[in-house]
Amino acid sequence: MQIAVLTFEGFNELDSFIAAGLLNRLSARGWQAQITCPGEQATSMNGVQVRAQQALEFANQADVVLFGSGIQTRAIAEDRTILERLQLDPSRQLIGAQCSGALLMAKLGLLDNLPACTDLTSKPWVVEAGVQVLDQPFFAQGHLATAGGCLSAPYLAAWVIAKLAGEEACAEALHYVAPVGEKQRFVERALAVVRPYLQG
Repeated sequence: MQIAVLTFEGFNELDSFIAAGLLNRLSARGWQAQITCPGEQATSMNGVQVRAQQALEFANQADVVLFGSGIQTRAIAEDRTILERLQLDPSRQLIGAQCSGALLMAKLGLLDNLPACTDLTSKPWVVEAGVQVLDQPFFAQGHLATAGGCLSAPYLAAWVIAKLAGEEACAEALHYVAPVGEKQRFVERALAVVRPYLQG
């Protein structure tokens, strides 16, 4: 399972690294989540530099594509030289977004009439793009999903794992990263959030 974690200049570390870390818990099953950037590297909103594991075009062939968020998302959403490099297909790919990444999905025409989740800062931009924003941490329909708030990243990853590998595999991955003494509650809560969206 090839997974592109789209990571742009000014990215939010929590979005890219939590998703990649959780999804790579399934590496023994052949899963590989890779940091995917427009350039050779990207610098986060807090100055963390990461080298791209894959070029942006990798997303076009990946089984799963996840859009991270960041402080430069609005500029990226208007940059056709970046967006035109993405030719995504929700009929054969799972596609999700974290926070302002929903704006990029909207600009690419992926959301159509779907509502979306995003963070409070990004909400006006996503609404301006013609998308209804939900007051909840996660929403999915079919092969498309959005999550709102940095710490909803585990929900996005959990949805991917549960949808493609089943709830048992999802519970195992979540259990590993969950806080000690709260593991069962953490797993149950995450599964309760994503379970309604696993069909279809």
